[in-house]
Amino acid sequence: MIDFLAINWTADPEFIEIPGLGRAIRWYGILFATAFLSGYYILDKIFKNENVGKDWLDKVLVYVMVGTILGARFGHVFFYDWDYYSQNLGDILAIWKGGLASHGAAIGIIISLWLFSKRVTKKPILWITDRVVITVALGSFFIRIGNLMNHEIVGKPSELAWAFIFQCGPEPIVPRHPAQLYEAICYLIIFGIIFFLYWKKSWGKFQGKIFGLFLILVFIARFFIEFVKNSQGGFESSFGNVLSTGQLLSIPFVLFGLYLLFRPSKTINS
Repeated sequence: MIDFLAINWTADPEFIEIPGLGRAIRWYGILFATAFLSGYYILDKIFKNENVGKDWLDKVLVYVMVGTILGARFGHVFFYDWDYYSQNLGDILAIWKGGLASHGAAIGIIISLWLFSKRVTKKPILWITDRVVITVALGSFFIRIGNLMNHEIVGKPSELAWAFIFQCGPEPIVPRHPAQLYEAICYLIIFGIIFFLYWKKSWGKFQGKIFGLFLILVFIARFFIEFVKNSQGGFESSFGNVLSTGQLLSIPFVLFGLYLLFRPSKTINS
């Protein structure tokens, strides 16, 4: 009866196979690219609203792309699977074999935006983070939908009517929480909130407020969704498996977000 109520997820991770090459374009790749293209479009609107030159837009896209990919990869390597990679150093850069971590991507983006601020804008880093995280929230939605299409980052077994049976997912094939879909929905809502606060409430004038709220909302959502998500491994066993690696990594981001949101904030015009 449980299987009857569950959603049978049979989506093919491959969008189309390229004739003669024996390779396929995957949904994840399309949605990953969509994340950056949508971010570019939104940031273009923000920069035009603030009379910022287009040369900054092209440069920040490169910085964020590099920071995202390298940060996500190194995050996976060091946070989740160092036991393997410490013995197989040559596989660290083999991104095509899989293995990206969102917490690492967050760190990579922050570092890349710090470098962008130092080298390009000469403005405080909080100026650009407040704007870029609006695009990151929407991009995270697309990436989690990509995970859904890949049948990966699945949840624990569930008897809920909206549980998914991932035909290409982990064994055993039983109804599970669609954890990637939970995250995707949360990120889309968060995007709507901070997008509204920037355009309608002028939060962009207060350095660090949008960035702080983004960190709080995203990583609180991540913290609670981890309770229904399959373990991704990592260093959680060192803490008695009370919290997952994802939850432990989320706590510092939430605390930093609270600091940014509630500290006395300078305005851009001051």
